[in-house]
Amino acid sequence: MGPGSALRTMVEARRLTSMIFWGPAGTGKTTLARIVAASAGYAAESVSAVSSGVKDVRESLERARQRLGERGQSTVLFIDEVHRFNKSQQDLLLPATESGEIVLIGATTENPFFEVNAALMSRTTLWRLRPLGEADLRVLIGRASSLRQAEIAADAIEALVASADGDARSMLTTLDTALILAQGAGPGATVVTREHVSAARDGRLVHQSRDTHYDQVSALIKSLRGSDPDAALYYLISLLEAGESPRFLARRLVILASEDIGIADSQSLVVAEAAARAVEFVGLPEARLTLAHCAIHLALAPKSNTVTRALGAVSDAVRSGGAEVPRHLRDAHYSGAQQLGFGEGYVYPHDVAGGWADQRYLPEELGDRRFFEPTAYGDEARLVRDWRRRRGEGDLDDGAGDAAPVE
Repeated sequence: MGPGSALRTMVEARRLTSMIFWGPAGTGKTTLARIVAASAGYAAESVSAVSSGVKDVRESLERARQRLGERGQSTVLFIDEVHRFNKSQQDLLLPATESGEIVLIGATTENPFFEVNAALMSRTTLWRLRPLGEADLRVLIGRASSLRQAEIAADAIEALVASADGDARSMLTTLDTALILAQGAGPGATVVTREHVSAARDGRLVHQSRDTHYDQVSALIKSLRGSDPDAALYYLISLLEAGESPRFLARRLVILASEDIGIADSQSLVVAEAAARAVEFVGLPEARLTLAHCAIHLALAPKSNTVTRALGAVSDAVRSGGAEVPRHLRDAHYSGAQQLGFGEGYVYPHDVAGGWADQRYLPEELGDRRFFEPTAYGDEARLVRDWRRRRGEGDLDDGAGDAAPVE
């Protein structure tokens, strides 16, 4: 929304297109939709996919048509949790968005590419909202302090920010509860202390500095990477006892499953992703079991960072540009493609014995570069060995069991 940004430019031009706001809870999706509609001079209709049905949507669309026909005023239809609408409910929105009778703004916490119809996605632009940073959260605390005419101690601010995990709504809910506790402590100016914040969160705060917090997060990741389940459990529980968000920890475990384990044990990503979903479904305190289960599995799993290294290498190559898709790999299904020679010489692997055809896939400009350099750890060794055997290349260059450890 900064000066010159795409969304702000649309608002200032008073020409909105349908859009999807995707982001975690408490990042301001609903608030942003209201600001966008009001600032652009649009009327606003709002429905919740949790409690509304087809009848409510039809009524909102009809009011939007009347408003456009009678007053020439366009309408923003905001749908909260749009992913909760089923296919038929989402299809109901297609004609109205296509004709311009409404501007749809949908908000979702789920990946819209999986949860929102492709037809609806093609008629909208996607805007990704990230968890709020510390500076943003401190601004909100300052505004809340002024509105409530209360003083918030420095260590209480630290506790509120650390426990929020980027979720402004959760932080302000905690602050409201802490304010009530502070006001009930006796007459005089209201001062919210760390103890009030801790009580508002059911005691899930430990006296812990910011440095200690980040040190423990670092130690957790390094203990998992170093295959020490006992140390990993210790730091995991220390963070939970300090009030760390289980969602934050679950995300870190999902990242580590690809970053430090990768295809040495691809099941680790499945376990970590299942743990993240279970945290959302179960919540604390039972989610501690799931997180502990996941941490032990990740600590015991074989380690490989080949995915991380390959990603870095190929990202550098892509950013350097200048590489074209070989002609035999280009799409040859549309009219005129064959005249351009697209698809000519392509060998369909399923027509070849062994299911592998000896043909070039990388752009010519990249030569024989290799981005993925395998190790001989865990499932990675078997997968690469079988892959090379199908291609007639033999086993791993340095053997299946004597590869040097990855630094």
